[in-house]
Amino acid sequence: MATLPITKRGAEKLKEELHRLKTVDRPWVIGAIAEARAQGDLSENAEYDAAKDRQGFIEGRIQEIEGKLSAAQIIDPTQLDAGGRVVFGATVDLEDEDSGDKVTYQIVGEDEADLKLGLINVSSPIGRALIGKEEGATAEVQAPGGVRHYEIVAVRYL
Repeated sequence: MATLPITKRGAEKLKEELHRLKTVDRPWVIGAIAEARAQGDLSENAEYDAAKDRQGFIEGRIQEIEGKLSAAQIIDPTQLDAGGRVVFGATVDLEDEDSGDKVTYQIVGEDEADLKLGLINVSSPIGRALIGKEEGATAEVQAPGGVRHYEIVAVRYL
């Protein structure tokens, strides 16, 4: 499996979710299955079916997170020195050349991306357009509404 870049913060969030799944959710669903089994006939027991489905989801998510963490290349943006270039983990201040709107994004991994929080996936159209560019350069982004041009105002490693 190829390595997956992830920020230190993103790796911590995955570890916290994994811990919760193993210590809270898994024991709860095991108890729910035992309780539903105690009610008798399993062929017509909706609670049993629901608990088994939930158990399948939890076990699948545990395997998914463990796989991602084992393949993760954890990057601490504060330790980066890319000489002003946009790289994974960098925080970028942009200005839309048409509207003058200013936005700030951090380039993160797939599991961390949340546009509302200013976290964009490195493989998104805007992430791909920004990678490798330097402060003062213009990035051309193919957006659903057409091509957008952004000037890179500042690049920081926070």
